[in-house]
Amino acid sequence: MTIISPALQKANNGNWQTAYRWSRFLQPAYEITLGTDWPPADDQDQPPACLIALHARRSGSAIAKFAERYPDRPLVVVLTGTDLYRDIRSDGGAQRSLDLASHLVVLQDEGLAELASSHRAKCRVIYQSAPASTPETPNRRTFDVVLVGHMRAEKDPLTPMRALELLPDYSLVRLIHIGDALESVYLHAAQTLQAHTWPTVTRYVWLGGLPHGDTRQHIKRAKALVISSVMEGGANVIIEAVTAGVPVLASRIPGNIGMLGLAYDGYFPPGDCQQLARLLDRASREPDFLSHLQQQCARRAPLFAPEHEQSEVLKLVRDALRQHQVPR
Repeated sequence: MTIISPALQKANNGNWQTAYRWSRFLQPAYEITLGTDWPPADDQDQPPACLIALHARRSGSAIAKFAERYPDRPLVVVLTGTDLYRDIRSDGGAQRSLDLASHLVVLQDEGLAELASSHRAKCRVIYQSAPASTPETPNRRTFDVVLVGHMRAEKDPLTPMRALELLPDYSLVRLIHIGDALESVYLHAAQTLQAHTWPTVTRYVWLGGLPHGDTRQHIKRAKALVISSVMEGGANVIIEAVTAGVPVLASRIPGNIGMLGLAYDGYFPPGDCQQLARLLDRASREPDFLSHLQQQCARRAPLFAPEHEQSEVLKLVRDALRQHQVPR
């Protein structure tokens, strides 16, 4: 069985985390190969029992080649973000991937609304997961909020940066920003903000890209996590915050609503730095409001249990193999 991801360990992004986690879930029962394309360079024409491809557009070539060579074998396409909320509307390769797939997966239940009825009929929702952990002692002198993600347009890192400048002078909010700057505009913004002098505390600390374990430690020590994306398929960082008991301040987009629920009270309009600044200020000054968000997140935590995700991934593969009568 082969899992194709457009990014592997070096990229340290959401696609890699999903691919690696699914490979671990499946390895007790199946022999798993991880790669960025199919067929691999050393292809010996030994077909995998099933191909699981993350991202309809970026893995489109591998999807098309596998479907052409082995049309009777199961082909699972996992819609992970920009493909679900952008590419399938306009990109021919992404649209073809949906047609070729025997099974489709979205990572939160709002994702189903993006699909045509013919594609929705072969799609299921599988929430991602993270092990539950205990929050660590936060910094007492500042109200630390963590922002995680490599800086690119879809993540909209400029909105939380601008929100910091709108906070009142007395604010103790400090943004811990983890992720590499993938474009010069973000590099310049991060460097400029980090050099800025604030009236009370240093409000912006940019740590660049960090290993996954270190990132989780920063999340566990934070008072809150902010996710400002304009497009998400089902963000891993939300899961890692929720399972660590850390409340989330999130842009109100379908991918985040599908993770946190329609009635969640920690949303701000995407791109609205003024509303985010108000939310940061309120969360930092009103313990009852922060506790309320934490309780709302806790009610979503069972969706993100590793045993639940593993059960659903195994069921997906068993169903796919059985329907196509492929031996394990």
